[in-house]
Amino acid sequence: MKNSRLAVAIHILTLVGSNSHNPITSELMAGSINTNPVVVRRLSSLLKKAGLITSQVGVPGSTLAKDPSEISLLDVYHAIEDKTELFAIHDKPNPNCDVGKRIQSTLDKTFESVQQAMENELASKTLKDVMDHLFE
Repeated sequence: MKNSRLAVAIHILTLVGSNSHNPITSELMAGSINTNPVVVRRLSSLLKKAGLITSQVGVPGSTLAKDPSEISLLDVYHAIEDKTELFAIHDKPNPNCDVGKRIQSTLDKTFESVQQAMENELASKTLKDVMDHLFE
């Protein structure tokens, strides 16, 4: 199953950053993303909690809390993803099997390096990079 939360969160931030003079509502964001406004509000809440966007009660729309060049995609990832690892090992492999008793520790090392590589790549990209590429 694919998780699109990161892509949707980046979409939200790009919309907010691109419309700084004309704040847009969660309904308009949902129209651009082609999802339910509730999804937008849930992710926006997480982005706000992480200090990436701000909003005011009674005022529609959100604004970026930082310049797009100061928001790494890793910041976005950390804001919206739970703190579990990217990959999980299946529960309780057979300890009496030569593969079963070693698979978890073997895959843990590989999965940790893949997770680190992904996070390094996200850290090297900013919201400004996305926006610049989008509007070339």
